[in-house]
Formats: sequence, C-alpha cells, structure tokens
Amino acid sequence: MASFNRVILVGNLTRDIELRYTPGGTAVTELGMAVNDRRKNQTGEWVEETTFVDVTLWARTAEVASEYLGKGDSLLVEGRLKLDSWETDGQKRSKLRVVGERMQMLGGRKGGGGPGPSRPPQQQAAQYSQPASQEMPAGPGPMDDDIPF
Repeated sequence: MASFNRVILVGNLTRDIELRYTPGGTAVTELGMAVNDRRKNQTGEWVEETTFVDVTLWARTAEVASEYLGKGDSLLVEGRLKLDSWETDGQKRSKLRVVGERMQMLGGRKGGGGPGPSRPPQQQAAQYSQPASQEMPAGPGPMDDDIPF
C-alpha cells in the first residue's frame, strides 16, 4: 500500500532561531512554531486552539531562517513528519517533529528590530527550499479557469 507523508504549516516562531553546524559542516536549526486553529465549540462559541510544533531545517534553508527570522515572525513550512525515539533513565520516549524541506517567510519585519537585517519589500515573501534532489516534483499549477474567484 502506498503512503504519503507531507505537512504544510503556517504559523509563528515561538523563539529566536539558533543556527548550528554538524561536524561535516551542514547547517541545521530546530525552531518552534505555534499554529492556531479557530473553530466553534458545542455551544457555538469560537474557540482558538494553538498547537506547538518542532521543525528542523537543514542547509541553506536553515541559514536563511536564522538570518531573517526571529521570535513572532510568520512563516510557511512544508515538509514531512518524523518520529524520534530515545531512552532516558530506562524510559522510552518519542516525539513527532517536522523535517522542513521548503520555507516561505510571510509578512514584513515588525519595527525593524530582531536578529537579522530588515528585508527590502521584494524579499518579504521569499521562498527557500532544500536542493531539488530532496524535493517532491511539483505538479502542474491551476489553470486560470480553475480559480474559484
């Protein structure tokens, strides 16, 4: 049976990004995202639910994220789920995380502060991704007649 493992998240960073390098020199960063979902409860009231997700970015995508993004910034991440398992003090532990393969920065920098330099307007929604060998091939885009608005 075939399987499919793709995740697309839009949310905000929960902390500033710390860039590290593997012994082989590959950039890596682990960032936290808060993803909000709004829905009606049983009484008809709107309730906002926040899900916190750990995301790992590699190579140039990790470097770009650390240079231009900071706590509170919005971004879109596309990637795959990965289950990490380990043992601590004899207890088995596991954690589901996202391995980000593509990233798109959303919106502009607030107030010009933060860890990286302010971006010119044409770069505010720039997209960065892993090398093509690690990406799924993109299908054809929607035809103009298929757009519902």
